[in-house]
Amino acid sequence: MKLGFAGLGRMGSPMACHLAEAGHEVTVYNRTREKADALAGGRISAVSSPAEAARGAEAVFTMLSDDGAVAEAVLGRDGVAAGLARGAIHVSSSTVGTAFVRRLAEEHSKRGQILLSAPVFGRPEAAEQKQLVVIPAGEAHAIEKLRPAFEAIGRRTIVIGSEPWQANAAKLCGNFLIGSMLESFGETFAVMRKSGIDHHLFLDVVNELFGSPVYRNYGAGMADEKFEPAGFALKLGLKDIRLAIEAAREAEAPMPFASIVHDRLLSALANGQGHLDWSSIALVSARAAGLGTQTSKADLS
Repeated sequence: MKLGFAGLGRMGSPMACHLAEAGHEVTVYNRTREKADALAGGRISAVSSPAEAARGAEAVFTMLSDDGAVAEAVLGRDGVAAGLARGAIHVSSSTVGTAFVRRLAEEHSKRGQILLSAPVFGRPEAAEQKQLVVIPAGEAHAIEKLRPAFEAIGRRTIVIGSEPWQANAAKLCGNFLIGSMLESFGETFAVMRKSGIDHHLFLDVVNELFGSPVYRNYGAGMADEKFEPAGFALKLGLKDIRLAIEAAREAEAPMPFASIVHDRLLSALANGQGHLDWSSIALVSARAAGLGTQTSKADLS
């Protein structure tokens, strides 16, 4: 397929490369042109606007940080929607709000275009290793057309529903579960340390109990306080929990613990941790317990 790709951060760059490796022709755009030029060659070509990336493409992926970035890249004067042909597909892999996705679907529909929402689970290392879990939602025929592309970037594709916004509801709730785990790790590690128990040994117990790579990888990073470089910045985690609460409000479904996780992340942000990995939420519990950390005040500035 002829594909476009906008957003070449730590997730988007390997995704675009894997699409090209699978035999697709990929036209890439990034707000910082150097990132696009660095990938150019072979089946990848670089352009100067999202509209150019969309022109002549059967589908265009966007992998951007938030609602505002997606709105600018898709609905702006030189955005994806301006260059995408009627009947062509926009694949939004960004973690954005459900209300915004409904708006995006309406805007594409007015132009005779199709929106698929296909957020992914996995950190940058998973993107590099083609181990993402892709959760698309939207028109069934469009999902089937893009399935080879999803298989090129991930280890499994799980179709969530027929409405694009449903994929974002699932992604936000999945990130809430991860955020809840991080808060739980932070609290239990603080108790272990105050009790004179090596929290690395406690992590061994957790790994035996749950046997999950998510627990194992996040837990190890938290135990060692390895919060940089951020696989997923804390400020983005705070954004996702806020959007999860908004989605729950729309569905009239209470999420009381989500508010707690939100406030703990907000405390971390207020203490200068926005640029660190969101697993640094553990520092909130450590501070509350009067524990010293390896992460100094200088590291947070």
